[in-house]
Amino acid sequence: MSEMNRRDALQHLLAVPAGIAIAPDALERAADHVHAALDPQGATQAGTAQPARPRPYVPKQFTPDEWRLVRMLVDYLIPRDARSGSATDAGVPEFMDFMLGEYASMRTWMRNGLGWMHAESRKRFGTSFVSASEAQRREILDAIAFPKRAAADVKAGVEFFNNLRNLTASGFYSSRIGIADLGYIGNRPVAEWKGTPPEVMRKLGL
Repeated sequence: MSEMNRRDALQHLLAVPAGIAIAPDALERAADHVHAALDPQGATQAGTAQPARPRPYVPKQFTPDEWRLVRMLVDYLIPRDARSGSATDAGVPEFMDFMLGEYASMRTWMRNGLGWMHAESRKRFGTSFVSASEAQRREILDAIAFPKRAAADVKAGVEFFNNLRNLTASGFYSSRIGIADLGYIGNRPVAEWKGTPPEVMRKLGL
């Protein structure tokens, strides 16, 4: 993707309901940060045909325990499937680490929310969320993922999960994997305009 097309794509992605105001330049810098974190030395080492071995990413804003939980949660939100990679494949946790460094206001709800997830798991099952079974984790997620039917006593978890979901979407759809998933190709010259494709017209009922 050219620099102009990439910038245009990132600008358009700000229209995705995020619930969190993110400046366009911060989103672009975050995308650059993620790319550098996932491929710090480029596709290959200089002078060799072997792929560079990426160095392990060391988060600046998350503790090791928080980092494990964040990586787990974002992959529940956007798992890998036949169409696209997962949130961690796209570098969403690295995106979040950058954003927390840029926006101090995000650190409070993120840290409190991650603490709530562990506390709720310990209350229900006597263990942290990371150590809980798959069924136990999904029980908690089901309790907070649907705001309209969530119980009042998990309100804090609902608010955290809403914010996390929105930030995950912002990170994923500003990544290379996410932009490819959207099929965004930027502005391209058209030699001949033949009108709206018939399949689109049929879908619109026109």
